[in-house]
Amino acid sequence: MSDIAEKQIARGGQFLVTETHSDDIFTPEDFSEEQLMMRDSVKEFIDREIWPNKDRFEKKDYAFTEESMRKAGELGFLGVAVPEEYGGLGMGFVSTMLVCDYISGATGSFSTAFGAHTGIGTMPITLYGTEEQKLKYVPKLASGEWFGAYCLTEPGAGSDANSGKTKAVLSEDGTHYKITGQKMWISNAGFCSVFIVFARIEDDKNITGFIVENEPSNGITLGEEEHKLGIRASSTRQVFFNETKVPVENMLSERGNGFKIAMNALNVGRIKLAAACLDAQRRTITGATKYATERVQFKTPISSFGAIRAKLAEMATNCYAGESAAYRAAKNIEDRINARVAKGESHQDAELKGVEEFAIECSILKVAVSEDVQNCTDEGIQIFGGMGFSEDTPMESAWRDARIARIYEGTNEINRMLSVGMLIKKAMKGHVDLLGPAMKVAEELVGIPSFETPDYTALFAEEKEMIAKLKKAFLMVAGSAVQKYGPALDEHQQLLMAAADILIEIYMAESTVLRTEKLAKDKGEAAVKEQVAMAKLYLYHAVDLVNIKGKEGIASFAEGDEQRMMLMGLKRFTKYNNLPNVVGLRETIAAKIVSENTYCF
Repeated sequence: MSDIAEKQIARGGQFLVTETHSDDIFTPEDFSEEQLMMRDSVKEFIDREIWPNKDRFEKKDYAFTEESMRKAGELGFLGVAVPEEYGGLGMGFVSTMLVCDYISGATGSFSTAFGAHTGIGTMPITLYGTEEQKLKYVPKLASGEWFGAYCLTEPGAGSDANSGKTKAVLSEDGTHYKITGQKMWISNAGFCSVFIVFARIEDDKNITGFIVENEPSNGITLGEEEHKLGIRASSTRQVFFNETKVPVENMLSERGNGFKIAMNALNVGRIKLAAACLDAQRRTITGATKYATERVQFKTPISSFGAIRAKLAEMATNCYAGESAAYRAAKNIEDRINARVAKGESHQDAELKGVEEFAIECSILKVAVSEDVQNCTDEGIQIFGGMGFSEDTPMESAWRDARIARIYEGTNEINRMLSVGMLIKKAMKGHVDLLGPAMKVAEELVGIPSFETPDYTALFAEEKEMIAKLKKAFLMVAGSAVQKYGPALDEHQQLLMAAADILIEIYMAESTVLRTEKLAKDKGEAAVKEQVAMAKLYLYHAVDLVNIKGKEGIASFAEGDEQRMMLMGLKRFTKYNNLPNVVGLRETIAAKIVSENTYCF
């Protein structure tokens, strides 16, 4: 691939300072026949093996989780992201997202087992292992003969992952390391065959990764299964290592490279976690809709009541936005991987760099979609009323399972701060030009605004202008904060969180509008009026949130004339010329869902 062609491929974080055209993004409507067939086979597996047995997962049937994982392995689902030479299907990044999406909708217990095994349990070996390590371990992991787990977290090392106390001491004869320490919250610990373990050698600044086979006779003991709010049949235990011998050839990558491995594994985990929250929303919306059409009060199905219809419309809108943004980013990553492979890089290096390029988007998606699934399941309970609070309906378990998504793969607070921090670092490296656009916004603030009435006849003309203005709001707030605090901005976490919320809403709203514009070009605006309504409704809420968070940021670090000028700028950047009819938008969306009696987008 030529350098020119590579330049045309989007770079991570660039969405903020460039205009993206709808023709340039990938959407769920662009899935190939092969991808649709894979999606359908995954759905068939879940509907046959997992959904009818939800009660077994809720009753902590760990053996059934393991049995279901073996069946998934036999069908090839555990090897979708594994290259063919190591026994996998070698599918592209979008296809692996698709499998993760649809395999995760029935229960968080199976979703967690699947995600932990295929992601952080297998991927570090696939991406960082030597050829010998990959040939020895990956085929067994891809087939489901063996299962993987990932030992990073310790009692004193959670978000501060590099502070772990687990030690690795080289033996006198130099043939092996002895690992001693305690790990906690280890998914799949109860039935895994191999651990990815992070330990510190001597007083190294950074931890080191090791591949450790699960042999109890080799100083490995497990704690009891944890009693958890949700994901109840996901095996979660403490793991204790007592001078566990690990051959030197089982070091993963290089000494001191463990923190890098952990962070890159989490980047992939974050976008996959976003995908894993999508089908759970679809199923929750469908379940709530069916209940609302059957439940009669005051001689009327409750799906006829505006209060219920508003909930269904908002739930569907957030799910649609999540799909739009997740698959947009997935295809950007896939394109970046393919461009690197075409230039002669190994698939291993290409995937690492491709995902790392879009680490900002991975964090954005993790936060947005994990919070949407929680809200969706919460509203699902509300629509079911008292029955929603009962274990006899699937809503309460969906709500409990959703809660962990805001914690693992890095808490949402950490990911919010990371998204802005990584963007600023990219700007400092010259990978994203934030300074130029931020200076233009500063000039615009002191200039005379235009009072011309724009032409909004084209679909989404005003919405796209609004998104461009929201980007200016971010550049104004974040640019001024960076100017004021410089590298010390990291210490102002509440300010970073407010800026992150603006950044998140821009990416999600833009992805939703672009997907819908592309769809309208293909099918005609009239045929997709419900999707148009969802795009407009999502943007309406995004504008509101940018206004709130922008005001919070400005009030926190600016004073006097500077504050007044920035508040006026924020007002200008969040002002619609034509406010949408919010109730009308919700009604359009709800009418479609209720008539189809399912999430139908």
